Amino acid sequence: MGPVLVGTSHGTDDAVGRAAVRALLDGVRAARPDLDVREAFVDVQTPEVDDVLAESVADAGSAVVVPLLLSTGYHVRHDIARAVVAHGGAAVSAAPLGPDPRLVDLLADRLAAIDDGAGLRPDDVVLLAAAGSSVAAAAVAVEEVASGLADRLGRPVTPSYGAGAEPRVPAAVAAARSGAPGTRGRVVVASYLLAPGYFHDRVLEAGADVVTAPLAPSRTTEDRLVRIVLDRYEAAAEQLAGASAAAR
Repeated sequence: MGPVLVGTSHGTDDAVGRAAVRALLDGVRAARPDLDVREAFVDVQTPEVDDVLAESVADAGSAVVVPLLLSTGYHVRHDIARAVVAHGGAAVSAAPLGPDPRLVDLLADRLAAIDDGAGLRPDDVVLLAAAGSSVAAAAVAVEEVASGLADRLGRPVTPSYGAGAEPRVPAAVAAARSGAPGTRGRVVVASYLLAPGYFHDRVLEAGADVVTAPLAPSRTTEDRLVRIVLDRYEAAAEQLAGASAAAR
């Protein structure tokens, strides 16, 4: 058995959001029944990542924290990094889930599903809405996804943020409506969020005509997300094994 996989999300009070993260980790367990997969959080919910990581290392000798977050930021660079450092060479953090071309595919699928499968109209204005972070690398990662989605759709996609970076989603929606009357179609927001919760609620309130669902469904498993989680885990587990071998 390899290191424990500690799937670590932000945490939310939203019941549907909690179910979505739980379904994602259940999908990971189904895909890799040989792995010990545990759930942890950096905010709002318990158990906290520090506690789960300590128990995992005590039980199995090593662990990989997989951030169930779409880009780097404070929680990856501070909360998760601090928890990992406390366990020396017995633990490591994987990269966050994004950016990744498979996330672009998921976003494109969400947009294709709007209007009961009619998808985007030629004059729709498309925004990408991310949670946001004051860490510059997080905005760079979101811009990479927006660029990939624009290439996929063959039309511009403007990134926007719930917090930490500019433009904020309401401002981006307002800017998209700033053309002369009748010159613009709908404002469509592709929600670059993992699950329902606080930030998705704020996106819904921003005044767009259409907002797509978050990336993780609440009742089914999204195989592409499962594969990303496992890819991040496997890369980090290999790194952990290499560091352990070098130390011997």
